[in-house]
Parts: sequence; structure tokens; C-alpha cells
Amino acid sequence: MSSRPPSKPPPRPQGPSIPTSSELEVDDPTVLMALCGPRNERLKVLERETRVDVSARGHRIFLHGDAADVALAERFLAQAAKLLEQGVHVETADIARAITLFRSEPDVRLRDMFDDVVTVGAGRRPVNPRGLAQKRYVESIRTHDLTFGIGPAGTGKTYLAMACAVAALLGRRVKRIVLTRPAVEAGEKLGFLPGDLAEKVNPYLRPLYDALNDMMDFDKAEGLITRGQIEVAPLAFMRGRTLNDSFVILDEAQNTTSEQMRMFLTRLGYNSKAVVTGDVTQVDLPEGRSSGLAEARELLCDVEGIGFCAFSDIDVVRHPLVQKIILRYEARDARRRGESP
Repeated sequence: MSSRPPSKPPPRPQGPSIPTSSELEVDDPTVLMALCGPRNERLKVLERETRVDVSARGHRIFLHGDAADVALAERFLAQAAKLLEQGVHVETADIARAITLFRSEPDVRLRDMFDDVVTVGAGRRPVNPRGLAQKRYVESIRTHDLTFGIGPAGTGKTYLAMACAVAALLGRRVKRIVLTRPAVEAGEKLGFLPGDLAEKVNPYLRPLYDALNDMMDFDKAEGLITRGQIEVAPLAFMRGRTLNDSFVILDEAQNTTSEQMRMFLTRLGYNSKAVVTGDVTQVDLPEGRSSGLAEARELLCDVEGIGFCAFSDIDVVRHPLVQKIILRYEARDARRRGESP
């Protein structure tokens, strides 16, 4: 996982720099405004990511810099303009992801980041994967009975899994959704929680409810929960069960023990799918206990039929500050391990 801040692109390869200039004419003022962003903020991001001088005058965007970098910026602008003309929304955060993708995979198209959709029912906006990592994750969920999504917070691991689960339930490909996570405190001692069993475990399961309520109306979700078609429960409740015709999501799996992970993975029954999500850098287990997610990744990485999808800081789709925060903590962790950040 890279620890490079987005404001510091990787150094150019050694060799002579060949300065060049180019311009892109955009006739549609709506597309031009979307490319530039408010106060040209998107052009500034493109300038920072590609190391190219970018400016706009009239209906033209002007580029000046190293020939290879100019070609990279021009490629992004031309492809982004086509997507915008077709009604595809390209956000500011997509620029850094796209440039990183273009540098690592020269043959990929910008459209490849956006040409997938998860339909979650009538009256709800479809969920679009943002970036190639999210697209591959959704594809893995569709094609594998067991998928692991591992990476930092804010990369859409749980949200996309929930969207796929809701789509499968509404499409009658499964009979129920089972959402679970280990009830481990994130560094805080919550003490005795009053109330019945549901009230005691709900604080741990709140993030799953939040994602679910984004996918469907509250009343509909409550009705499905009441009828048992959607079950939200702590991981301990999975012991001894066989989950047939189900879409099962294990969230915050980095906080499972080895025994809990083994127990969960052996619950999968016929015509079922399971998605396991977590971030192995945020383990809240007591000192001396190893993460079941980290162990499963080592043990099962080459098992046919299991998909492993890795996310990095560039895939963060929350507030832009989240990506910067992740990078700083990764750099600190690398220093503690004696590695070069």
C-alpha cells in the first residue's frame, strides 16, 4: 500500500525532459465547467497530479510541461469530457484515482472506472463503483461465493457489499441477508449496557444499519428485518448455524480471532454468498491476539473460488481529508517498523 501523499506525485523516470504544449477545445459550456470545477479547482488537482501547467481561457484548456505528463493530462481531459457528455458524473476525487491508474495501467480507459452499476431497487439511485478497485470488487462479489475486501476505511468495502446484497435479495437470487460483525470495542470501555439483547448489541451494528438504510426506505428495511429476510446480529450468534440461500456480510473482520473467522467461514451453505470486509491496520483485539482476517488472507489467498480484493489510500471515497489522514498514519506505522515511508 502506497504511503505517497497525493500532493507529491512519484518522481519522473531518469532521462531528458521534453517540454511541450497542447490545448483541448470544449464546445459544451456545461462539460467545460465540470472539467474545470468551481474556481478551476479540478484543473488545480490535475496540475498537481500530472506536474503540468494547466489553465483555461474561453472554450480551451491549455497544457504545458513535460511531453509525457502533458499526454497524460490530455488523455484524462479528453476521456473525462466524453464521459461528461454522456451524463457520467466525474468527481474531483476521481482525478487522482484516474491519474494513478493511467500511470500503472497504460491501456486502461477512464470509462473502465465508471461502467458498472448496482441496482438496489425502484426509487433508489443505483450505486456506482468509483474507480477500478471498487469495480473489480463488485465483479468479484458477483463471480465468487466468498470475497474478501481488505483495505483502509472509506474505500466503500461495506457499502458496496451491502448494495450487492440488497440487489440479490430484491432480485430473488437469495432469500435473506445476514449482516454481522464482532462486538469488539474500538479502544473504549463501554461498560454495562442496559436494555434487552437487541439494545445491547445495536451500538456495534449501527454502521450496518446505516448502510442498509441508504439502500432502501426505513419502513421497508424494518419490515424485512421483522420478517427475518434481513438479519443483523453479532458474530457470536453465527455459531452452530448453516446459512443457505443467504447473502452474508462480515464487517470489521480484522477484529475476529482465528477461531471466530474459522467458525464464520464454515457457516456458508448452499446457494449462498459471503463477503468479508476489514482493515488489518485497525485491529482492536486485546494485545497478544492475532487477527483472524490477517490469518485468513495468508491461508486462503490461493484457494480457487475465493476472491481477494485489496484497496489502498487512493480508493478512499470519503472526505478528501480521510485520504491524507490515512497516509500520515501509514507513514508513522512504517517508521515504527523501521521501513522507509
